[in-house]
Amino acid sequence: AYTVFSDLFDPIIEDYHGGFKKTDKHPPPNWGDVSTFGNVDPTGEYVVSTRVRCGRSLQGYSFNPCLTEDQYKEIETKVSSTLQGMDGELKGTFYPLTGMTKEVQQKLIDDHFLFKEGDRFLQAANACRFWPTGRGIYHNDAKTFLVWCNEEDHLRIISMQMGGDLGQVYRRLVSAVNEIEKRLPFSHHDRL
Repeated sequence: AYTVFSDLFDPIIEDYHGGFKKTDKHPPPNWGDVSTFGNVDPTGEYVVSTRVRCGRSLQGYSFNPCLTEDQYKEIETKVSSTLQGMDGELKGTFYPLTGMTKEVQQKLIDDHFLFKEGDRFLQAANACRFWPTGRGIYHNDAKTFLVWCNEEDHLRIISMQMGGDLGQVYRRLVSAVNEIEKRLPFSHHDRL
């Protein structure tokens, strides 16, 4: 959409970002110094849990409302095989929504991991076509790292745990995003 409508978007982008000109390029990803974050509640008095998440689109695919059923399946296959190759702290299991047993479904609901078919806004945007085809959930063995496949974004990458250790949660997310992108290219645009 940006390429087609750049003449419309550029003045809005420049105004919103305070002088980001039509010729300017988006800077490369910068996660900052991940060691600057620590435990925001070391005594455990105030923070029950901490979650940091981001969404990513995969290179070569449209946004979800424009995907074909075959593309949903392709993405799920690529994501599943990529994630099942993770090791260390990120090692886990991928659960496709299609064909999921009631027992697995209930366990994921009980763990508050299972996403549901989109709300009325996602449905109106056509982002729930072919439900549940091409959708899935991955979590690591410790259940502190999750990836939702084709929920709203191609990937929703989540790091979470009990307590207030924002540093550990953020470092896990950064590590996971970098590992996934080494194996599965994300979509990027120089202007966005």
